[in-house]
Amino acid sequence: MLGAPYPGRMASTGPTTRSGGGDGRLAAAGTSAALTRTATTDRGAKEAEGAEAADGGVLSRRYRALTLGIVSVVLLIAFEATAVSTAMPVAARELHGLGLYAFAFSGYFTTSLLAMVVSGQWCDRSGPTAPLATGIAGFAAGLVVSGTAASMGVFVLGRAVQGLGGGLVIVALYVVVGRAYPERLRPAVMAAFSASWVVPSIVGPLVSGTVTQQLGWRWVFLAIPVLVVLPLAVMLPALRRATRGAREERRRSGPGRRLDAGRICWAAALSGGAALLQYAGQDLRPWSALPAAAGAGLLVPAALRLLPHGTFRAARGLPTVVLMRGIAAGSFMAAESFVPLMLVTQRGLSPTLAGLSLAGGGLTWALGSSVQARPRLEPVRERLVQVGMVLTAGAIGSVPLALLHAVPPWIVAVAWCAGGLGMGLAISVLSVLMLRLSPPAEAGANSAALQVSDSLSNVLVVGAAGTVFTALGGGSVGAAGGAAASAAAGHPAAFAAVFLPAAALALSGVAVAARLRAGRAPARGQETATSSV
Repeated sequence: MLGAPYPGRMASTGPTTRSGGGDGRLAAAGTSAALTRTATTDRGAKEAEGAEAADGGVLSRRYRALTLGIVSVVLLIAFEATAVSTAMPVAARELHGLGLYAFAFSGYFTTSLLAMVVSGQWCDRSGPTAPLATGIAGFAAGLVVSGTAASMGVFVLGRAVQGLGGGLVIVALYVVVGRAYPERLRPAVMAAFSASWVVPSIVGPLVSGTVTQQLGWRWVFLAIPVLVVLPLAVMLPALRRATRGAREERRRSGPGRRLDAGRICWAAALSGGAALLQYAGQDLRPWSALPAAAGAGLLVPAALRLLPHGTFRAARGLPTVVLMRGIAAGSFMAAESFVPLMLVTQRGLSPTLAGLSLAGGGLTWALGSSVQARPRLEPVRERLVQVGMVLTAGAIGSVPLALLHAVPPWIVAVAWCAGGLGMGLAISVLSVLMLRLSPPAEAGANSAALQVSDSLSNVLVVGAAGTVFTALGGGSVGAAGGAAASAAAGHPAAFAAVFLPAAALALSGVAVAARLRAGRAPARGQETATSSV
């Protein structure tokens, strides 16, 4: 803007000195018009900048209620995720349902996959308000069913209902971020989401354990539905205000698109296939190949139809964003699942110390997400994913060093801090890029695809890692006790066979991330903060 008046000065001196009289007057008039246009342009730009500055940050008056509401919802979901795993063994034992213990986890995951796809279509059809409210209600209802269950079957049913609600919520939250916040604020909102997991990941198990011991496991499930009422009351009015313009526009344009029954059927096939693969992975007897084959037969074609075209060949832009989410999540979670077990069985650490070795990763994850939110990093946002994957691959690849007794076990905690930093950079940037590359009418479907990629990768990579681990003699910890258990799990090769391929997968993400950059789908003027929730 500082150089804008310069052409006006050029116009006033050139023609005036060459010609006299009328030509000079014409030139002067042209110069005056040019200066007027320039001044008008400057004022318009300054007014636009002032309007943008007036919006402030995510905690400014315009966004405060919405931000606090959605972050509170994420905080409660995070606490539930970390706390329930502590209370679950006690619940299964009291309900005499240890045989159904695994289904309490897989039931949640299976129904959430289906709900993610439904939520994406629902959001694109009518906005995120209804899916979000319905999802929170379903999530709370599932907790109540599980918390009041008199049998393990009812408990598993409650977890399945909870998964339906959770799947609706996570996709709807992404759509809210994409449509209620301008692009410059989305990285900060994603950073707030990551930060919301830090405190629950550290204190959640402790609080859950204390509540379970002092009040009983049921209160771990029954307390959260009560706590979710306040953030819901704060968030929904703000969300309705943000969606007012979009609702009027949809009303003028007539009925929205119908839900695609075909995609919902493929989502059901995806969920069923994932459930069969999880079931087969729990038992390596020969007959388990049958449910594994059936699961793969359902899952593979469903994934091909539900994820963006070109995802599995890393087509530039959105397909690579979705693929990278799976690579990052799968590699990191597969490794994280085995870190405490390795430290307990190979280095003799207590379960508490082994679990604390991962705590630093949660803190640095939030730090990485906060770093990527800085506006000055916008030109290199895609490169941040590559940096994050280098850190993640290095962290995972360093963990097997702790199998050598000459290496102090604290090296794992240091490595996991680096890995958490890398994941905070990569995951948050990928979420921002997905929203940037999504036209408003497709934000729901693309948010669902991102979450499906994350969840499927967890199932496939963690499941494959568990199968390899068991095949190499590392999976019989629960079958023996005392020294026998330690010996059965004492095969360093089994752990190396988990960590090294996971590190290689993360490293492959460095090359794949080079294909993230693509043209932005919506024009900048079309993605204003409040126009399309």
